[in-house]
Amino acid sequence: MGKPTGFKEFERKTEPYRDASQRLSDYNEIYTQHDDLHLQTQGARCMDCGVPFCQSDTGCPVDNLIPEWNDLVYNGRWKDAVERLHKTNNFPEFTGRVCPAPCEGSCVLGIIEPAVTIKNIECAIIDHAFDEGWVNVSVPEARTGKKVAVIGSGPAGLAAAAQLNKAGHAVTVYERADRIGGLLMYGIPNMKLDKGIIDRRVQLMRDEGVEFVTNVDVGKDVDVVQLKNENDALLLATGATTPRSLPVDGRNLNGVHFAMEFLTANTRSLLDSELKDGNYIDAKDKHVLVIGGGDTGTDCIGTSLRHGCKSVVNFELMPRPPEGRAEDNPWPAWPHIFRVDYGHEEAEARQGEDPRTYCILSKAFTGDEQGNVKSVTTVEVSWVRSEETGQWKMEEVAGSEKQWQADLVLLAMGFLGPEHYASDALGIDYDERSNYRAEYGRYATSIDGIYAAGDCRRGQSLVVWGINEGREAAREIDVYLMGNSVLP
Repeated sequence: MGKPTGFKEFERKTEPYRDASQRLSDYNEIYTQHDDLHLQTQGARCMDCGVPFCQSDTGCPVDNLIPEWNDLVYNGRWKDAVERLHKTNNFPEFTGRVCPAPCEGSCVLGIIEPAVTIKNIECAIIDHAFDEGWVNVSVPEARTGKKVAVIGSGPAGLAAAAQLNKAGHAVTVYERADRIGGLLMYGIPNMKLDKGIIDRRVQLMRDEGVEFVTNVDVGKDVDVVQLKNENDALLLATGATTPRSLPVDGRNLNGVHFAMEFLTANTRSLLDSELKDGNYIDAKDKHVLVIGGGDTGTDCIGTSLRHGCKSVVNFELMPRPPEGRAEDNPWPAWPHIFRVDYGHEEAEARQGEDPRTYCILSKAFTGDEQGNVKSVTTVEVSWVRSEETGQWKMEEVAGSEKQWQADLVLLAMGFLGPEHYASDALGIDYDERSNYRAEYGRYATSIDGIYAAGDCRRGQSLVVWGINEGREAAREIDVYLMGNSVLP
């Protein structure tokens, strides 16, 4: 568990990002090179806490063996560390970059001191393993003769495919986009997750026997019922891809886009031509307004700044979070505190201030004679807790109406659930939120042989939760096909 007294001797120190003013000139990853000695020191801070909440229900969804590989890194046993890491996580090179680290939020040391830098250590372990050639192709010794189709190649679909292939089944993954990766490929910008890292893992899976089919939209290009009949099992891992809109006056003006339209087009053009083909929504010399916080809002900020926007402002409906945990947000729950992400830091470096404005509600968009958005009307809001129910209620502040200049508006307000054209054809049931109805832990839908995992089942969530559900769904499918399973 690291050095017994390490948490008292060493302070938490995360690996820094590249300098904000420098990284704004490219789309390379924002991270600096790993310092192994530094990370061994950080691994020493992992205390002998008795009950490691970092890998509990409130911590890591894939139950990473965090204290074990912290100790191995502290002792310089990097190869052993990656073996422990891969026991629970198929893609630590993804989570080590883009996961918000709920494990750190529930770290026992976090009760009294800053938590262990778990995310940095995880990323370093897998990067070290690839650099040393320790991550190799592992082809199943035998095949079962069973066929499984996976619709969607995001975190859940990829994790399920990897596990089902290990069990010896013939797995085919269908992806409607031109590249494999789903959310990982087009929902997360290159500066947070280099697409070569995704391609590297996908190629390993190909070499291990997984078949990938791109540019095929199941339910449109391929009859989904026929696909189900041609396979022994079908997994829906289509993601939550229906974005939440903002139904106010002027929503249909030119220049008002969903965040994913903006991010997807940018990444595709970057990969196809380094943005030379012009097939993207350009923020250059525009006043950009991002509505909605979270990771997607931050990614819109960072991308707009790299385009060379005139300015960028980020509206958040909720109040500014506190610097530390509030009384109703105790450990080991995820800490809802104020954070400065990479995009916020970059905006401050370029504009001289944090781009976020809190407690603000967008009321209407106004355009010019050509139908292009030119401004947004807003009103400030306050949040009042009901004495009767304890629920928070939003109230508009009288006289706070304001006009904001905007040539490009990006809606980053989350997602409502999965699209239904393929699932409607299958006739599966939905839950009250329009997600595919399937019990967590079982993943079976209302139709025999059809399973669902990831955001399409649980709603918009984290990459690590997608991996968790994909792995668990693979085990349930394996039991369905074989009567038992050796998958974890």
